[in-house]
Amino acid sequence: MGEHAVLSASASHRWIHCPPSVKLGETFPDTKSEYSAEGTDAHALAEHKVKKLLKQKTRDPRKKLKFLTEEMEVATDAYAGYVLEFVSDNADVLIEQKLDFSDYVAGGFGTGDAVIISDGTMHIIDLKYGKGVPVKADNNSQLMCYALGGIQMFGCLYDFDTVSLHIFQPRLPDESVFTISVAELLSWAENTLKPAAVLAAEGGGEFSCGEWCRFCRAKAVCRKRAEENMKLARYDFIPPASLEDTDIEAVLSRADDLVAWAADVKEYALKQALSGKAWNGFKVVEGRSVRRYTDEEAVAKAVQAEKLDPYEHKLLGITAMTKLLGRTRFDELLGQFIEKPQGKPALVPLSDKRPPMNSAAEDFDIPF
Repeated sequence: MGEHAVLSASASHRWIHCPPSVKLGETFPDTKSEYSAEGTDAHALAEHKVKKLLKQKTRDPRKKLKFLTEEMEVATDAYAGYVLEFVSDNADVLIEQKLDFSDYVAGGFGTGDAVIISDGTMHIIDLKYGKGVPVKADNNSQLMCYALGGIQMFGCLYDFDTVSLHIFQPRLPDESVFTISVAELLSWAENTLKPAAVLAAEGGGEFSCGEWCRFCRAKAVCRKRAEENMKLARYDFIPPASLEDTDIEAVLSRADDLVAWAADVKEYALKQALSGKAWNGFKVVEGRSVRRYTDEEAVAKAVQAEKLDPYEHKLLGITAMTKLLGRTRFDELLGQFIEKPQGKPALVPLSDKRPPMNSAAEDFDIPF
């Protein structure tokens, strides 16, 4: 789990679009977040559950999982069930399979969560446990790299001409599937992936900004990203009502990126200040703190000794209740009590796959 390629499949979307980001990012530490560690735990549990269903040798990892929750149990159950949908009697199934695509990317390799080969198709199924950023399978370069590794490893052993790429993100509403022919995939590898990998390895090519900046180590100090976001500065101090429609559309198209960039710069500046850097006009202070118990068990015993109940009692959430009752019994017993209120309206790009809502103000009870 600790082995990583320099030109990794998971970062390929970024280095394909912005090759020099690889060399620039090497000057910054590769810090791991709690979200990353949580995802690692979810993958370990998911691997165990799939292998158990396939009657393969496995060891229950639960005692070693730091982030194990009821939600993770439900999510990994769903993933394991999804994988089994593509397993037939004549299928070959490999779980957590190392895939080498170094024919196209120097030192390139990754791990396929599930690789299933049957009936002329190779399925690459990837579990995404995060729920902050929806991930789609359409032309997903990470999965396409994995597929190249699958072709490199199994192409001579199995007869398949189609690759089906699956993103299963159980904490978001739906899964995503993208199918591509082996011929199309190999053409992309030769004409897009391979040239970008050469540039990235050499530190060549042009800097380019986009949503791929999100996980770049150098995102806070990248001059190209700063230049792109500062283009909105010309709208400073202009009341929104005074802007032309084209101006507002330009701001909308960049607003989320601008907010994210500003947050990245602030986080970077704070880390530097904590390391001794002095910023003109700024200082580091202690933020607001919230009181907490040092020993919850001792607190509970002390309150119970006063013949009082120290615990809050509340109804289980829908996910936990479904786990308790089972999906069928939950629907039978509680289905009549479940509703899904209308979501808060949001203005999003046309590329968003959600259907448009009626934008009449009275439909949302919004004062204008």
